[in-house]
Amino acid sequence: MVRIILMMFVTLVTTPVYSKEQPALYQYKSMSLEVAAKAAWHALLDCRKRGYSVAVAVVDRGGNLQAFYRDRFAGPHTMETARRKAWTANSFRQNTSELASFLKQGRIPNQVQHNPGALLVGGGVTVQAAGELIGAIGVSGAPPGKSEKESIDGACAKAGIVAVQDEIEFN
Repeated sequence: MVRIILMMFVTLVTTPVYSKEQPALYQYKSMSLEVAAKAAWHALLDCRKRGYSVAVAVVDRGGNLQAFYRDRFAGPHTMETARRKAWTANSFRQNTSELASFLKQGRIPNQVQHNPGALLVGGGVTVQAAGELIGAIGVSGAPPGKSEKESIDGACAKAGIVAVQDEIEFN
């Protein structure tokens, strides 16, 4: 009997309290396919101008692949790498170059890099609209770059975001 009362008490204490003030549904922003494709295309073009053949992946807010391009001379490894960079930036809500730096400095646990699907190297950049995360873009195929903080892949990803910034900020 005491056990039953104790179980009822634990259930009562740990059950979430629902309030009429909390909505049953919520809304969030997400990129259209056209905007995701435009961002990916402009990232690829920016890397081409720099002399690099890359793969570009754009994921939506849920981490699902939304747009993808692979330039003709990008290596076979770049496809999965670009997707994982985008997924990681989106999942951790942080650019992958910053995550890599935090890992190197010991500011995040070493285990983070072993999260299935995570890739903590530069080139994954979050996409935001009006301060809200709406997805991420990942680029793979350019060399690391001169600065630890900014990879060439990351610079190309940012160029893709700049190409759609007006469209996503004012919608």
